[in-house]
Amino acid sequence: MDGNKKINRNDKDVWFEEIMDQYGDRLTKLCYNYTKDWNLAEDVVQEVFISCYKEYENLDRIVSFQAWIFRITINRCKDLLKSSFFKRVLINSSLLAMAKTPEPTPEMATLQTSEEALLSECVMALPIKYREVITLYYYEELSVEEISVILKMNGNTIKTRLNRARQKLKVLLERRR
Repeated sequence: MDGNKKINRNDKDVWFEEIMDQYGDRLTKLCYNYTKDWNLAEDVVQEVFISCYKEYENLDRIVSFQAWIFRITINRCKDLLKSSFFKRVLINSSLLAMAKTPEPTPEMATLQTSEEALLSECVMALPIKYREVITLYYYEELSVEEISVILKMNGNTIKTRLNRARQKLKVLLERRR
């Protein structure tokens, strides 16, 4: 198995806890980049872990566990974004309107002044096809080859998207400073 550390496959429950520890935060952040809703991202990750638990017996058939779990997560996020529930309930909800009020809370005002918050905000403003490659390349520190496997795209397409994403980020950062 790939990833940051070797995971014990001998005991299903131990294995499950270890993958939750190793991938939980990373997958939740990845989901958040798609959904822009932390609670929804946590729900998607929970579904992904349920899928992992069900696939325990088939682990030997999975060539790259990390690529596999990222692919499942990305697919679940994309399915959610396509669903009528997401479009109807979340996009049109009054909660979204409240989140876009002109007066930020003191905590949000502090976060907005930091460079990291500005960069995160700009990354989140990118179209999804650029946001996903930026997230996987810079935040997950995956190689172009690994990203191409996860997204099932040609490596040159990934490189092109990374370059375009960097250009768009540069423009966004310059506008917001």
